[in-house]
Parts: sequence; structure tokens; C-alpha cells
Amino acid sequence: GIPVGGYNKLIETMLDGIDTINNLNFFDCEHTYYVSSEIHTVRNSEFCYQCKQLVFTGKIDEYFNYQFGKLDYRTVRFEQETLNMANYQGNAVVNYTDSIIPYTRIIEHKHFEYANTDTTIVSKEYPCEWKIGDEAYYPINDDKNIKLYEAYRELADKEENLIFGGRLGEYKYYDMDKVILAALELVEKEL
Repeated sequence: GIPVGGYNKLIETMLDGIDTINNLNFFDCEHTYYVSSEIHTVRNSEFCYQCKQLVFTGKIDEYFNYQFGKLDYRTVRFEQETLNMANYQGNAVVNYTDSIIPYTRIIEHKHFEYANTDTTIVSKEYPCEWKIGDEAYYPINDDKNIKLYEAYRELADKEENLIFGGRLGEYKYYDMDKVILAALELVEKEL
């Protein structure tokens, strides 16, 4: 299930009265310098020094310029259709695990808020190989990637006033209920 009004309403309520900056790429605010022909990058000096604490929810390996190598992810692509029928599958999400079916799930959006319409919109989700520049959806938690993540986690633990969170910052798959619980527990711990 989802909260009444959706997750946007939940987030808007939680952030009411808190200064936020939206639609800004964290990595657009950096500068590079050279010391003894080694390249060093300072991330977001304009934000990191303005904030008492910053929560970074992007890819942890990207934050550290992939200095130990890139973590592996899976991604997906979506195909959407508007159908001239009131109901396509009877609920919001149906997962498909059979290897002969090319998509992993079908999402029928109207069922999230129980809309009563004569048409419906469905999205089919197809798994894709991830490359830098693509949206990273799912971490690949095999031995190689876990070891690589642990090296990045050691660097992250040394960062002052910076919290790495979420599925990309923690390199961990989260269902929505679990990520909200983890965020609430983090707030409790930090405050």
C-alpha cells in the first residue's frame, strides 16, 4: 500500500518548514584541483560547508569518483500504454518471474489511488544492463560488489557532517516500507 495522497504528500508534509533545494545535480557543484599531478575533486564545497549536516542519497561510488571502481547495478526501462478499458489487471502491480516473459512487472497506475475511469494506463518494466549515465535501480549484492561497497563505506564513515542513505547511498535494495523505516530510524539517531 501507499499513504493516502501518495508519497509526494508524505514527503511534502515531512519537509514542511525545512529549507530544501530541488532540481539541482549534486555533482554540478564541484571543482577539481591537482597536487603532484594527482587529480583531486572537492564535492559540493558550496553545500557541504553551508549545511550542518547533509544527507546524500546518490550512488556512493559516484560520490567518491569511482576511485575503487564502479559498483554494479541493474536498471529497467518502461513502456507505457493507455488502454480503452476500465481495468486491465485488477490491481496496481503484477510481478512476472518466468524467463520467457520479457518484462518483470506490469503496473496499472489507477489502482494506487483507486481511480474510477473508463481508461487505464499500464507500464511494463523490462530489465536492462546498467551503464554509467543510466538510472541505477537495483544494487547487485554479490561478493565482488559487497567488498567494493565496504571500501566505499570506510571512506563514507570518515566524512564529517555527511550521511549516506537510501538504496544508492547504502548500496542496498529497499522496499518502500523498509526505506521509510530506515529514514525514520536515522532521524531518531541523528536528532
